[in-house]
Amino acid sequence: MSGHNKWANIKHRKGAQDAKRSQMFTKIIRELTVAAREGGAVPDSNPRLRTAIEKAREANMPKDKIESAINKGIGAEGADALVEIMYEGYGPAGVALIISVVTDNKNRTAQEIRHLLSRHGGALAENGAVSWNFERKAILEVPKNEITDSDAFLMAAIDAGAEDVDDSDDPVEVVGPVESLGNMRNSIQNSGFTVKAQLSYLPKTTVKMTGSDAEKLLKLLDSLDDNDDVQEVFGNYEIDEAEMEKLAQNM
Repeated sequence: MSGHNKWANIKHRKGAQDAKRSQMFTKIIRELTVAAREGGAVPDSNPRLRTAIEKAREANMPKDKIESAINKGIGAEGADALVEIMYEGYGPAGVALIISVVTDNKNRTAQEIRHLLSRHGGALAENGAVSWNFERKAILEVPKNEITDSDAFLMAAIDAGAEDVDDSDDPVEVVGPVESLGNMRNSIQNSGFTVKAQLSYLPKTTVKMTGSDAEKLLKLLDSLDDNDDVQEVFGNYEIDEAEMEKLAQNM
């Protein structure tokens, strides 16, 4: 499992996100609006929107809020004020980061991201400086206890368009091209599995982090997550889950 997903799951188990419900809704609403604006309001033909809707439902967002955000994206007043930006930067020990934001004030957001990176031992980078080391991929997560035959599951995932299946962690991750997201999700769901889908940037090479560097990076990730404009952060780091658990006790 990617490092950021591990850290997010650890914080969720410890209840660290419970106090951020309002902020979470703000981020999801923006994602729904931008996804609908870019790909239309029909989830079956817009994988990004369908993923955002599933995330909204998982967060127990009311149906009327979901519909309002989608309607805003397909033409209602105010949608054009939101701009999606991908920032590239470096964290502690030179870790490469891609920071996805949706904002109504580019100048403010750029200053805030630059400040957060600098405060935690990082820096903004020029476009292309780190993105060459990442690939845009669709990722499906399936609970490991639902898979009773690993070989059969692997073959079914590949037949559905998957490029790789990582069963070293729980949940199991199925990775494939972005354009195969809908087909992979439908095929695996129709086979009786619980599926959580997302679009991600996966690093081609990674950096192993431990000790103080790992702690500094996780504090940076938390600070970025706390920013209302930041939707997601992707990095090329690896931190052992046991070390993340230990660091989470003091953060």
